[in-house]
Amino acid sequence: MNRVKPFDHLILLFGVFVMVAPVVIAFMTSTHEAAEIHRTGLSATWGGNFVETYEKVLTKEGGFTGKITGARMVMNSMILGIGFAVGKIVLSMLAAYAIVYFRFRLGTLFFWMIFTTLLLPLEVRILPSYEVMNKLGLTNTYTGLIVPLLASATGTFFFRQFFKSVPDELLEAARIDGAGPFKFFIDVLVPLSKTMIAAIFIIMFVYGWNQYLWPTLMTTDESFFTLVRGIKQILLVWIGSQIPDYNEAFALAILAMLPPVMIVVIFQRWFIKGLTESDK
Repeated sequence: MNRVKPFDHLILLFGVFVMVAPVVIAFMTSTHEAAEIHRTGLSATWGGNFVETYEKVLTKEGGFTGKITGARMVMNSMILGIGFAVGKIVLSMLAAYAIVYFRFRLGTLFFWMIFTTLLLPLEVRILPSYEVMNKLGLTNTYTGLIVPLLASATGTFFFRQFFKSVPDELLEAARIDGAGPFKFFIDVLVPLSKTMIAAIFIIMFVYGWNQYLWPTLMTTDESFFTLVRGIKQILLVWIGSQIPDYNEAFALAILAMLPPVMIVVIFQRWFIKGLTESDK
């Protein structure tokens, strides 16, 4: 029987406190009025303006044009996160499938060429990427927001390692049953890859959801602003004696954290299993 180690639990509790305390303070502060936050600073007590603040954030039209709402920014962030995650999974699975199961010349070289894109994150190639999207007329579009982010080898690498662990007997059995390459991929590999798909989906959704630099560069139309960018926009309204809506900024920050947290909580078992499972 394992003995309970109080010191280990104290370390874990301290880690939980460090992680959760800022979130709790941000949430509590969001329930106060902006003027009170400006005067007294952060607060760990309930302010009583929860319904008013969050209803205003989600439904009131604002921004420079006076037409953007928090709900619209949430939808834009959701489209970016889900579109990026799904596109990444589809592209990565197809690339990994071709590399592992189709024996062709320079296949290994092509894989390493794809893998080297990990050394070139979007921030490194942001100007040429923007130039291409601009010439194609894809600025202020969801396509322009999502497609350039797909050029990375992270998912391809994980799926390649996963497919290489699939027993060859499954491929031979599929051939005996008359299954072609497409049917083998859909009926065998995709069901086997559920846990890996869930793990990659979580990673890519959080990455896409939290994007700030690329959406800032690609969108000048407020109707395409994401939630992360909306937080910054609220804090830029200090004009003369006008006080920024700190409570709304904190409310948007809380809303920005909820979807990634919910995704991780819901799929955490598949996430851990997909990254650690070795026996297929």
